[in-house]
Amino acid sequence: MTSGAMDEKPIGPDAVPLGPGTLRLSVIITNWNTRELLAACLRSLVPYIENPDCEVILVDNGSTDGSPEMASRDFSKVRVLAQKSNLGFGRANNIGIRASRGRYLLILNSDTEVAPGALDLMCDFMDIHPDIGALGARLLNSDGSLQLSCRRFPSYKTVFFHRYSLMTKLFPRNRYSADYLMTETGHDRTMDVDWVSGACLMARRETIEKVGLLDENFFMYAEDVDWCFRIHVGGWRVVYLPEARVTHHIGRSTRQVPGRMTYERHRSMWLFYKKHYSRGIVLLDVATFTGITVRCALMMTKNYIVSLLKGEARS
Repeated sequence: MTSGAMDEKPIGPDAVPLGPGTLRLSVIITNWNTRELLAACLRSLVPYIENPDCEVILVDNGSTDGSPEMASRDFSKVRVLAQKSNLGFGRANNIGIRASRGRYLLILNSDTEVAPGALDLMCDFMDIHPDIGALGARLLNSDGSLQLSCRRFPSYKTVFFHRYSLMTKLFPRNRYSADYLMTETGHDRTMDVDWVSGACLMARRETIEKVGLLDENFFMYAEDVDWCFRIHVGGWRVVYLPEARVTHHIGRSTRQVPGRMTYERHRSMWLFYKKHYSRGIVLLDVATFTGITVRCALMMTKNYIVSLLKGEARS
């Protein structure tokens, strides 16, 4: 699909006017109580903070650990938008997107560190391929190992074969987990994918204007899956670019409230199903809701038992 074809695409009900992109890149970071990790993230972004054709916007979700004060003091060119409470991932990023001026917008987790030149590679790749609506980087764990950050869209089987599921842990090479996580691809080549992780996701400004912002009904989790789903429907490609590398110290923020995050993960599963997969068949919807609810209860019970055992071990 050519850029001209996309320009002719009718603007749908989710369209949002963002105004002209006068800069090349806007990096939008949402933070909640990850001051030290945020500082490392911002240090890795100094070349972009200092670049007059880029901007870095920090949306702080009511942190109480001094995160916004640190950013304002130590990185004076970062634009800090401090919120009074935790608004959630999608809503906070949308605040940053609305305030941005970049042709390309990167939503970036506060617990990441960007390798030198990674964002230049991503912007250059978007320049060359105007049919790409969203682009994801190669994410690495803290120890340098690969973090599976591009996947296929979820299905009913995903409930049992996702990244953290018991079946995936017990049988990591089973074909259902491998299909969803795309482990058979090796993640070492540029490829079109269903969705890329919101920990580091670059989107084209005109794409967002036509498919809409992140869905704020998702407080945490699945908003990136939903966004990429809508980007596909809008006629753009979603691509994974392994040459651009970003270290992601995964879960440092969400571990602070594990019970709430377990609930939000499963709530997001249900919201995504209702939005994109439900066909209005009551029995099927009830069965899906029940399955997600039972799984949520089991995970909360397991986490509670683990926390008790750890508490006894420490005492």
